[in-house]
Amino acid sequence: MSHFWKSIAATVVAGFLQLTHLAAQDTARYKGMTVNLDEVIVEAKRIGFDVNSFIKRVEEDTTFYRAFKNLHIVGFQADNDIRILDKKGGVQASLKSKTRQHVKGRCRNMEVLDQQVTGDFYTRKGNYNYYTAELYGNLFFTTGTVCEGGSGESSSSGGAMARHKAQLKQLIFNPGKPVKGVPIVGPKVAIFDRDVMRFYDFSISAETYVDGTPCYVFSAKAKPDLSRIDRGDVVVDELITWFNKENFEIVGRKYALSYKTMLFDFNVKMNVQMTKQFGLLIPALVTYNGTWDVAFKKRETAAFVAKFYDFKASE
Repeated sequence: MSHFWKSIAATVVAGFLQLTHLAAQDTARYKGMTVNLDEVIVEAKRIGFDVNSFIKRVEEDTTFYRAFKNLHIVGFQADNDIRILDKKGGVQASLKSKTRQHVKGRCRNMEVLDQQVTGDFYTRKGNYNYYTAELYGNLFFTTGTVCEGGSGESSSSGGAMARHKAQLKQLIFNPGKPVKGVPIVGPKVAIFDRDVMRFYDFSISAETYVDGTPCYVFSAKAKPDLSRIDRGDVVVDELITWFNKENFEIVGRKYALSYKTMLFDFNVKMNVQMTKQFGLLIPALVTYNGTWDVAFKKRETAAFVAKFYDFKASE
C-alpha cells in the first residue's frame, strides 16, 4: 500500500503577522505562512514570545497521540456512551457502560461495573457489529489481561487488519501528522507542508480554557473561499489546540476532518480535554461525531462520549 502521508517538512517557513490594523513580517523560519496574532500575543512577542518556536512546537508535538497510549499504564474509571445512528439521526444501536481498569505492573485488565446495550450493537457471536464501536473498543476497552510489550500491543502482531486499525487511530487521534501506509489522503493532511499550508488561515491567540487554565491557542482553519479544486485537497477542516502557558502542554484539542472520493468518504468532528496524572498527560473527556462510507459497505454514522476519572497509579 502506498504511503499515505508525507513527512512534515523540516523547514516550513514563517510569518506575515497581521492583527486588525497591525501587520508585521517575521521571516526567520516559516516564510509563506500567514499567522494572525491577537493583541496579547503581539505584546508577548515584544517581550520575548517566539512565534516560530511556538509553531515548531505545534508541528513536532507527539504528546497528544501518546496521551491516549498512556491510558494503558494507569488505572481509571470510565463512563462510556456509544451510539450508532440511523439515517434520520435516531439511535439504531448503543452501548452505555461504566468500566474500571486495574493496572498491576505492566499488565492491565478491565472490570465492567454496569452496562446497557440496545439494538444490534453486537453480532450473535458477541463481536462488534459496527466499525466505530470496534475502534472504540480497541482503543479504550481491555479484554482479559493485557501486558505492555505482550501480544496485541504491537500493530504488526495482528497482520494487515491490526496495522489498518493503528493507522486509522493515528489519523483520528493525531491529525496533521504523517501516517505510513494509508492511501490518497496522506499528503493532504500535512498542514505544515508548504504545498498544503496555502489552503489555511492560521492564528495564535491567548485564551482561558474551559477548566480555567491560561493558554496559548493555535488554530488552523481551511480558508472559506477555496475553489472547488483546492477544496478537494483539504482533509483537516479545522484544528485548534490549547497549550498551557506555563509549560506548553496540550490541555485541549478540537478538530474536524473530512474527505470524499469515489471509494470512500468521511466527516469526523472530535473534542478532547486532557488532564495531568502521575506526571502523564491523559485524556479526561473525548467526544466524537462522525460518519464513514466505504465502498461495498453501508454508511456508518456514530457519536460517542468517553469520560475518564478516578485515576490510580500502577500497583
